[in-house]
Amino acid sequence: MMPASAALVTGASRGIGRACALRLAKEGFAVAVNYRQGASQAEEVVQEIAAAGGTAFALQGDVAAAGEADRLVREVIGKFARIDVLVNNAGITRDTLVLRMSDEEFDQVLATNLAGAFRLVRAALKPMLRQRYGRIVNISSIAGMVGNPGQANYSAAKAGMLGLTRAVAKEVASRNITVNAIAPGLIDTDMSMEIKGRESLVQSIPLGRAGTPEEVAAAVAFLARPEASYITGVTLPVDGGLTAG
Repeated sequence: MMPASAALVTGASRGIGRACALRLAKEGFAVAVNYRQGASQAEEVVQEIAAAGGTAFALQGDVAAAGEADRLVREVIGKFARIDVLVNNAGITRDTLVLRMSDEEFDQVLATNLAGAFRLVRAALKPMLRQRYGRIVNISSIAGMVGNPGQANYSAAKAGMLGLTRAVAKEVASRNITVNAIAPGLIDTDMSMEIKGRESLVQSIPLGRAGTPEEVAAAVAFLARPEASYITGVTLPVDGGLTAG
């Protein structure tokens, strides 16, 4: 029996992606749990979803590699016969100051965080256009809104996701497809634990704490629902008020 609705979450073996996969499964979506290297972690997410009565499968693939986006979407369609939600979450960092940043460090981050997202949007839109329905949620960052020192590559990629979100939202709105972005601030993940000056950053957050992956996932789940049908082309900060001004 094919599911009523299906979602693909990239980079879903841990952190924000994991939380998004679990939350969407809780919302009733069959979920493709994409991962690049964390096979055992992805399988744990699948098992947790299954234990709660949901449907999921682990889907290996490097979103930075040419041709992978089309394959990932084909596999989701092959498994679930449809794709209703795409969450572009996969991302990497290669932090250093601009004067020390190599071409490779810049290109690697742009290839995964921006080009990979673009290719997945393009691939997912084909079945969504046929369905005349779809929800695309791009996980950007407040770094793409305000910039972070030592993260010129990451900030550029995440800012690019915001432009991608707005442009595609306008292109496909007439087909009942929405495209929105989430811009997390400081979230308790393995990646954020490596940020220099983390304690002082926490002190600058109006809510006085870091966020959780589950709080980001809740925002994603809202934008993925049919009830969010009149919201498209927007960026929703989930940052405890850090960018409030």
